[in-house]
Amino acid sequence: MNSGNIVIKGIRQGLLVTLGDDDWDRALSSLESQLGENPAFFHGGRVALDVGGRAVSHTQIERVRSMLARDQVEMWALLSDNPDTQSAARELGLVTELTSSRRPGRGSARSSGQEDVKGPCAEAIVVRRTLRSGQSVRHPGHIVIIGDVNPGAEVVAGGDILVWGRARGLVHAGALGDEAAVICALDLAPTQLRIGGHIARSPEERPSQLMPEKASVRDGQIVAVPWPGE
Repeated sequence: MNSGNIVIKGIRQGLLVTLGDDDWDRALSSLESQLGENPAFFHGGRVALDVGGRAVSHTQIERVRSMLARDQVEMWALLSDNPDTQSAARELGLVTELTSSRRPGRGSARSSGQEDVKGPCAEAIVVRRTLRSGQSVRHPGHIVIIGDVNPGAEVVAGGDILVWGRARGLVHAGALGDEAAVICALDLAPTQLRIGGHIARSPEERPSQLMPEKASVRDGQIVAVPWPGE
């Protein structure tokens, strides 16, 4: 996702937020606006912040980390091509280099994340495992889960969500404001289902014969229909 001079991508360890060429205060203001406009997408997430070649002080790093923490977002890494910035980040306990894949437009990076998340990718990621309680996946594009989403797990996507299994946890598609997003699952019974700013819950009584369903927004509310077919 590209918003102004801020680029947000999904990576194996969470989200990579790359600040553009604006001065530091303007870049932070843009980032703060993104947090305010899309709180559900960022809430509880993990962020690696790429500041490019900027010289960023301890105080400035603490400021942005505190700003993210207010929205319950953990900044665990700060990436930079500036040696002084790298040193300041390490002194504050932050990771300064990703592992495997490459930082977009910024030299190499090496990765050590979950091997079943095929990313980073601008459009979609594929997660080949069951998400258990307390686990979450966030991505600005589409998300495909090959496995179940158990109660207590979360899937939050800027685009569509496809669960090739049972969807039992919190499932939020269109989290960046896309109300045309859809959620499909072989067994769609989430504890909470969201599309854009709309929220729905599964009915307490489930049909005896389960079938794949697709949820979308129609006439201002979320409806689920058999999938495929309408």
